[in-house]
Amino acid sequence: MVPMLRTPDLGRAIAFYVERLGFSVQRRSDADGWASLQRDGIELMFATPNTHAGDTAPAFTDSLYFRLDDADAVDRLWASLQGKVRTCYPPDTFHYGMREFGLFDDDGYLLQFGAPTAPGC
Repeated sequence: MVPMLRTPDLGRAIAFYVERLGFSVQRRSDADGWASLQRDGIELMFATPNTHAGDTAPAFTDSLYFRLDDADAVDRLWASLQGKVRTCYPPDTFHYGMREFGLFDDDGYLLQFGAPTAPGC
């Protein structure tokens, strides 16, 4: 499954994910208002509002969860993003055995990054 997120400004969305989160553009069509980005085996698509879907604005009401290799990777990514993104919550190790943090992209989507700190998580 590849999530497709709506955005009113394709260039701004691409810049956020490329410049701040290290994604790369795989395919882009400005004429169609669409792009596909990739990082570490994760693919995300972005689309501007269009008439065939009745889209008008970002509307995803949950979060995207990016699972990292280990807790150190969580802390390294956090360190590289501080002061560059709008934080939802800083890194913490939760009772369910995951180290996580959350941030918002420029369209308001909640992005969570985490890794297990205990076997079986």
